[in-house]
Amino acid sequence: MPTIYIDNKPYEVKSGKNLLETCLSLGFDLPYFCWHPALGSVGACRQCAVKVYKDEDDKKGRLIMSCMEPVNDKQRISVADPEASEFRANVIEWLMTNHPHDCAVCDEGGSCHLQDMTVMTGHAYRRFRYDKRTYRNQDLGPFLNHEMNRCIQCYRCVRYYRDYAGGHDLEAFASKNNVYFGRAEDGPLESEFSGNLAEICPTGVFTDKTLKQHYTRKWDLTMAPSVCQHCSLGCNTIAGERYGELRLISNRYNGEVNGYFLCDRGRFGYEFTNSEDRIRQPFIGRKPVDRTAILHEVAQAVKDGKVIGVGSPRASLQSNFALKKLVGEDHFYHGVSDNEHDLAELVIKVLKEGPARTPSLHEVEKADAVFILGEDLINTAPMLGLAVRQSVKQQPMKQVTNAHIPAWHDAAARELMQDSKGPLFIATVNTTKLDDIATQTYRAAPDEVARLGFAVANLLDPTVPPVKNLPKEIQQLAGEIAKALSEAERPVIISGASCESQSVIKAAANIAWALQKKTAQAGIVLTLPECNSLGLAMMGGHRLNSAFDCVLNGHCDTVIIMENDLYRHGKASVVNEFLMKCKKVIVFDHIVHATIEKAHMVMPAGTFAESDGTLVNNEGRAQRFFQVFEATDAVQESWRWILQLAALTGNQKITAWKNFEDLTEAIAKEEKLLAGVERVTPSAAYRVAGQKIPREPHRYSGRTAMLANISVSEPKPPVDPDSPLSYTMEGFRGLPPSSVIPFFWSPGWNSVQSVNKYQDEVGASLRGGDPGLRLIEPHLNGRAPYFTQIPEIFTPMKDHLWTVPLHHIFGSEELSVRGDAIAKRAPGHYVMINVDDAVQLKLAEGQNFEFEIEGQPYRLPVTISTSIPRGVAGLPYGLPGLPFVDLPAWAIFKK
Repeated sequence: MPTIYIDNKPYEVKSGKNLLETCLSLGFDLPYFCWHPALGSVGACRQCAVKVYKDEDDKKGRLIMSCMEPVNDKQRISVADPEASEFRANVIEWLMTNHPHDCAVCDEGGSCHLQDMTVMTGHAYRRFRYDKRTYRNQDLGPFLNHEMNRCIQCYRCVRYYRDYAGGHDLEAFASKNNVYFGRAEDGPLESEFSGNLAEICPTGVFTDKTLKQHYTRKWDLTMAPSVCQHCSLGCNTIAGERYGELRLISNRYNGEVNGYFLCDRGRFGYEFTNSEDRIRQPFIGRKPVDRTAILHEVAQAVKDGKVIGVGSPRASLQSNFALKKLVGEDHFYHGVSDNEHDLAELVIKVLKEGPARTPSLHEVEKADAVFILGEDLINTAPMLGLAVRQSVKQQPMKQVTNAHIPAWHDAAARELMQDSKGPLFIATVNTTKLDDIATQTYRAAPDEVARLGFAVANLLDPTVPPVKNLPKEIQQLAGEIAKALSEAERPVIISGASCESQSVIKAAANIAWALQKKTAQAGIVLTLPECNSLGLAMMGGHRLNSAFDCVLNGHCDTVIIMENDLYRHGKASVVNEFLMKCKKVIVFDHIVHATIEKAHMVMPAGTFAESDGTLVNNEGRAQRFFQVFEATDAVQESWRWILQLAALTGNQKITAWKNFEDLTEAIAKEEKLLAGVERVTPSAAYRVAGQKIPREPHRYSGRTAMLANISVSEPKPPVDPDSPLSYTMEGFRGLPPSSVIPFFWSPGWNSVQSVNKYQDEVGASLRGGDPGLRLIEPHLNGRAPYFTQIPEIFTPMKDHLWTVPLHHIFGSEELSVRGDAIAKRAPGHYVMINVDDAVQLKLAEGQNFEFEIEGQPYRLPVTISTSIPRGVAGLPYGLPGLPFVDLPAWAIFKK
């Protein structure tokens, strides 16, 4: 390892880094703007100047930009040199000449990187006395506010948006010293990752518009570590509350999962927690009752009836497990469609019994060949799609290495790579947002996608059964894919449950297992529909249709439904009959939906913001989310309701569990696949120097006045018995364990850039390791047998269309679409058909098309596509108001 000298003190450092990230990793406060750990260096802002010396005899030195200078052994630099300090102060001054100095009204005020760097350089007074340059701001849609006058031309926004996230509609428009960052015209930013601009931008040019609706200074938020609720990837978030209302979701760095970024659904989908449809008190029938009354009524119903429980893929492990133990293992049912249940069980089988490991999102970014089967990632698992976008840079980076250009030198690396991309093959039903970087794409029905996958697996390992009657051009494509994957060092196969096909997942597993014989680093990633789909499946339970049969056949008469709208998972006519036949329908949930309307008793459950719980993401990583604030009224966690019910029903086993920890330890003990889940975070008794970890920043203000309309005396803060976090600003101010970091802050670093102070080295893991515990690892002592059931050739039918689900990042997920911002981006109802099918059916774009799927009638406007295969129709998944049907299935229509 090289040794460098900073202000005459020796430091042993890693090679291959630049001086800026090295200095930051060593704890030096060195200002910067254009550089970002995920984006590399371009040397645009000139803010990170240091003095470098030839040797120890050189007293004069020269100024360099530390972000553009590699680390060398015996290198001598000075951060504190007066000339370097003066230069940095001058840079800030000229960057600020046109800045409006509107910190008092800026949304970033007090948490602004520009403010931090201005203070750090010592620039306190402006000498510029002339008219400032001004711009017109744009309407960029429901997610971001635009204030171009605050721009300092660091170019971070366009570098992130275009080069990293692959967006095309944000540009730098320049003429002389006038540089404008925006769209060619007003309108929503098209990228599904645009919200990250609010954290990428070091000033207040791009800010969170949803926060602006109920603005609070970020230091006045009560915050807690949380986990995104809107897909199966388990991205880490920080949730912020004020006055009993969730007001902000920001990124919580996890080096193995989401890194520095979130998708827009994860960032802005929180608004459902503040919805007018929230359930905030118990109901019996339509009549509100108090907590005691509902508990006794439900307890009596449980005692009197033959009870079953229906779990939920969006409820925590603790809530599902508590329900399972309340009703008994034989009476616990997964609250998902039968096909979704079977797909989740298949995923567990592939991940547990096969030899291929599931790579983390960070590891997917390092993959040098990717094959996607059946998944439209940007719409089903957005951050995985963003990781794939980084993966295509891996093979071209070998050219960069061979040219002796360091990986961090972004400008030079891109100049050399140009448009070169590594191998990425996508086989899906319809077009995807990753097609622009794909080596080749293949559009076909799910069974044909599976057949291609089986053919690739056969070419990689001839012991996999061959695919019969495969067209020559598909056999050729399979050969190209197999060749690219076999030549890669870290190939990754991606599939999942979104096209509802077991054959596609089995084909993906065969490919990954065949690759394992060639390289131990081959991985498989399988996505699932909801945030705890895998956790629910790992817990075990029966199919939902079995629950319907149990009631309809008279074997049980009372059902407890846990945080689940059954109309999203079952046919409406069947769910109607099921709910009508039940003597008592008891629902725990936090938002009104169709199932709630049919319930006899409703118990208000807390959202993730008002609850503690554990989720298991698609890679088998268990992660905990913490209560951000104490709920008002009778709202509490579903599992806490059940613990109270157990005391009234006399369930001795559950009665022994007094709190979150007892419940979690019981899960680890009794659920084989969830063993170890109690180690995800420190216990509630954990203290640092005898102190809890505060949820509130030390600058938190107004707490003595928040309830002044009730009492001028400051109330006692709530006591949290379930975690080592406190609801105050008092407590340990050092570095807590990574899983319980409520917010990132360090002296002089008030913005999100303060995460540098929490990392082992800049851009690496958090100190002590990244949050989460992997519960699933591959079977290393042997190999699972290949899947051999190859689907038949898909043949279109004359009077039918094979209907498959099409997912939308904005609209398909149940909770996020309840928020105003996400709802504005959700599509309307439609059915997508191939252009040739439209001609045959004499249908025009937008014309209503009437058809029936398994007895469920539809009348939807037509969207005509040249990419969806002939004989296949696409039906949007999960859009509000669109009746559920278990797809794929045949749509029947009349000519």
